[in-house]
Amino acid sequence: QLQASGGGLVQVGGSLRLSCAASGRTLSSYHMGWFRQAPGKEREFVAAITRSGIRTVYGDPEKGRFTISRNDAMNTVLMLMNSLKPEDTAVYYCAADSGRVYSDYNQLKLAGRYFHWGQGTLVTVSS
Repeated sequence: QLQASGGGLVQVGGSLRLSCAASGRTLSSYHMGWFRQAPGKEREFVAAITRSGIRTVYGDPEKGRFTISRNDAMNTVLMLMNSLKPEDTAVYYCAADSGRVYSDYNQLKLAGRYFHWGQGTLVTVSS
């Protein structure tokens, strides 16, 4: 089971660190991703990190502002979000991919690649 946490209310330009913890699974076996869904909008890709932790993939709006990392010893995946904007307001979800080898790790931007999703955490950025 995956559980996202760390969301909250933050002002424009502020920072938050989201955490995705797992129970019953060892996250080191999986590529991990973060997605978000704003009210009335479709779910969109935010960031992903490969099983090895060597490769990271980001959505264009998040490049340079968000940093995904993993702590396999703690069985968690983190995402540090800086310079937050009102358009970052959404429910954020973490998800696990199978950990297979991809020829193109941009495949991790596709929600359909993930087989397990956690409960979301709400991030609200106020202007």
